Amino acid sequence: MNVIGKVTVLPQLPPGLARLSELAYNLYWSWTPQAQALYQDLDPQNWERFHHNPVRTLLDVPQARLEQVAADPAYLARYAQVMADFDAYMGKTDTWASRNAPDMKPVAYFSMEYAYHESLPIYSGGLGVLAGDHCKSASDLGLPFTAVGMLFHQGYFTQLFDKDGWQNETYDELDLTTLPITPATTPDGQEARVSVRIGNRDIHTRLWNLNVGRIRVILLDANVPENSEEDRKLTARLYGGNQELRLQQYVLLGVAGIRALRALNIPGDVYHMNEGHAALLSLERIREQVESGLDFRTALETVASSTLFTTHTPVAAGNDAFGYDLVDRYLGKWPGRLATTRDDLYALARHEQVWDNHLVPTFSMTVFALNMSRAANGVSELHGEVSRKMWNFLYEGAEPEEVPIGHVTNGAHNLTFTSQAMRDLLSTVLPADWTERLEDEQMWTAVEQLTDEQLRGVQLTMKREMIAFVRSRMREQMLRNGASAADVAATDTLLSETALTIGFARRFATYKRATLLFRDRARLSRIVNNPDRPVQFVFAGKAHPADNPGKAFIQEIYKVSQEPEFRGKIVILENYDMNVARHLVQGVDIWLNNPRRPLEASGTSGMKASFNGSPNFSVLDGWWREGYDSTNGWPIGEEREYADLNVQDDADAFSLYHTLEHDIVPRYYGTAGGDDSWAHTVRRAIETCSPRFSMQRQVIDYVQKYYLPLAARGAAVAASGGAQAREIAGWKTWVRQQWPYTSLSAQATLPATTQPGQTVPVTAQVNAAGINLDQLRVEAVLDRSGHITRVPLTSQGDGTFRADVPLKDSGLYSVGVRMVPEIDGLSNDLEAGLIKWA
Repeated sequence: MNVIGKVTVLPQLPPGLARLSELAYNLYWSWTPQAQALYQDLDPQNWERFHHNPVRTLLDVPQARLEQVAADPAYLARYAQVMADFDAYMGKTDTWASRNAPDMKPVAYFSMEYAYHESLPIYSGGLGVLAGDHCKSASDLGLPFTAVGMLFHQGYFTQLFDKDGWQNETYDELDLTTLPITPATTPDGQEARVSVRIGNRDIHTRLWNLNVGRIRVILLDANVPENSEEDRKLTARLYGGNQELRLQQYVLLGVAGIRALRALNIPGDVYHMNEGHAALLSLERIREQVESGLDFRTALETVASSTLFTTHTPVAAGNDAFGYDLVDRYLGKWPGRLATTRDDLYALARHEQVWDNHLVPTFSMTVFALNMSRAANGVSELHGEVSRKMWNFLYEGAEPEEVPIGHVTNGAHNLTFTSQAMRDLLSTVLPADWTERLEDEQMWTAVEQLTDEQLRGVQLTMKREMIAFVRSRMREQMLRNGASAADVAATDTLLSETALTIGFARRFATYKRATLLFRDRARLSRIVNNPDRPVQFVFAGKAHPADNPGKAFIQEIYKVSQEPEFRGKIVILENYDMNVARHLVQGVDIWLNNPRRPLEASGTSGMKASFNGSPNFSVLDGWWREGYDSTNGWPIGEEREYADLNVQDDADAFSLYHTLEHDIVPRYYGTAGGDDSWAHTVRRAIETCSPRFSMQRQVIDYVQKYYLPLAARGAAVAASGGAQAREIAGWKTWVRQQWPYTSLSAQATLPATTQPGQTVPVTAQVNAAGINLDQLRVEAVLDRSGHITRVPLTSQGDGTFRADVPLKDSGLYSVGVRMVPEIDGLSNDLEAGLIKWA
């Protein structure tokens, strides 16, 4: 029919159920299965059809059905309990933050994507899940915290496999009236709008409010009538455009995001950039400072002192960089707004890279983010090491271990991914307030009290639910692709609840090696088809629309799954999302992950499986390098690097098969008790991973390591009209100007051999070129088998520095001397970025 308009008719909720609508607009329900069940029971069919969306379910439920449940005492009792729990959560004042960080300043968190729930598809994968979980735990802990992101009207994409297993993408327009969002309003009650000039156009942005427990998320929406059709597409698709579109989206996220906070009068003392997409927020913050009267360099120091940058990408290609011509088009006016020059601004993002066989300067979002922050971190211990090596060139002359990039190992939001059945079981042995103490490792030792039978029963329940889900999904796919009646009927027998079931669900980037399992198909066939100890596999994952090699991996797995020897025992599900992820991490027996080390920054899916008692079977990369303790899962391969990728793949595949055949399968099907039993491994997975890799622990780490120190330093640097910022900026300008004219020479009396505990005299002569000698740190640097020790030399007052340098341990030492400028108030020893070696 010809549609001339739409109108939303809100349900008339019976008085006894009046708050169902209020609850639907707070994503507290997304990690509360009892709350979800209230909406599911109203209309199970629409609940599934509309991706478990309470708002849409309420809109479509017949009035008669509402009246019916309003007269059901059992339903009313459940409703009353859910609302009581909700009120207790929302009204709680005795939170972790109130006890441990009572004076914590507000944090503004920026991310390109957020995964809260499948009904709000504004995410693509792990980065979004991490950001969404971060928000949930910030709420749980009671932090003063606001998140800023984008409202993508077509989301990432819906993934559909054709009859040959090739990934196709469809984009569906979201109906905003059915989402759990409301228009954000200014303090005076007006609908909030902000605009930002991108290139030669003013882009108007509507602001939406999303409630996630106790915290607030602000979403930016350019799909408004004031914008052109092209500009409305800036918030159409996540990661769907070319370089030009992405740069414009980053301007929108950063600049409009800051303006949104200001329009809504939302405070922020610490600004957390989750990946380089958000780096341009610093442009707007510097502009504000310049407008208030500060010069560019002082404004930069003021802004950077309160900014944290989290990098997630250990792969060079994953770090966005743009040609200067493109940056001129969309950021060309910004040097003038910031009272600086193009060269000075672009130098803060400069990264020379090979493009079209030429070495050219590019505007790197990661380099800009690092220069615009005074704290930075990777997302696992190993990723911190990799990041320090990747960005070592920004600190020429520094050792990789000195590069000021730390790490906070990722976690996952336990309650979002732990099944209700497992939560109920855990509640029988954990204290009543266990969900508020998830990071408490000692508390989790009570899991040892769970019996083998209890664990087996709960996990069988979860497995059956997953198998039913897999069969239903595969049946839908078969019917859509016109499969034969026999093939459709065969979906009713996919997978067995008694077979060892292994899950693999990832973003299908090629370095994650989704097809490593198929490197020796004959051996795999023997493992899968063992009549006494069968093994089966469930795969899921999306490849980026432009990633044909990733799509080829999907198709390869699909084709293998259709071969007679693997049919019904290897399955790949389409349209991987949070719903699929929950079913898999709750239902499989083992979680498989085999990226090419060290390219997995962290990974979190294996954590979620472990929460549910599914041990991890993974390469020692990312979080598993820290999590594996020889009792709670299994490693794949060795903790080493390879020069030849084929050799690495062969070695890891061999390890995978060997461990599966000789360790995992015998334990799963064995009858041994005690430490040799399957239940022991399950208990250890839950006990060790639940606290250490909880999002609660992760956010607490951010608070203690970064949020509190940054807030304090930011306030100090900005105090008195930016007096300390002005001092630091002026000092850096002077030192950088004089540095080329400084010189350093050194000498040391080094015997051919000596004994541990002996010292060697080291003397250095400095030409400071006018720099105060008190602002130069001269030090001996000892390298013993890659372990670096620094020993300061003492100024003798005439440009001479000396020290007796101790050689504490036996070994071969390399000794050097270097000079680094420093003053009080810097965030780290290398903040000036200047090092001179003798």
